Amino acid sequence: MKSTTEIANRFREVILNGTWIANTNFKDQLENLDWKIAVSPIQDLNTIAALAQHVHYYINGINQVFKGGTLDIKDQFSFDFPPICSQEQWNNFLTKFWNDAEEFALLVEQMSDEKLDEGFVDVKYGTYKRNIEAMIEHSYYHLGQIVLIKKQLTH
Repeated sequence: MKSTTEIANRFREVILNGTWIANTNFKDQLENLDWKIAVSPIQDLNTIAALAQHVHYYINGINQVFKGGTLDIKDQFSFDFPPICSQEQWNNFLTKFWNDAEEFALLVEQMSDEKLDEGFVDVKYGTYKRNIEAMIEHSYYHLGQIVLIKKQLTH
């Protein structure tokens, strides 16, 4: 199996369909979640919706680079989203999240293994492989937060 296929499948595991590492994934945690729970704050923690949108923000920004565009995402804007005010808005966001995540995985699969070792946009960002792996690790980090926040809100 190509390295790009392996890393794409690792990404799918955390967002769309895996249970190997965390025994869950974003889709499993969010798909049937009531929007009111998703936007409910606990103390000064980020909401589930904010965390999901944050992860999606980076997926979407990296997809743009994978498709030959510029890297426009900035950490300072990675939590700036309009509020979600209905189940329909939440469901629409989730559909976009799943579609963009699958696009990310497909774009990774289509890369050559050699591409993984190339510089990502600028030398200071490391290689494509480093950035894809960082996206996976970053996603697991926030998945853990979502699981804990969800338990607090639903138990």
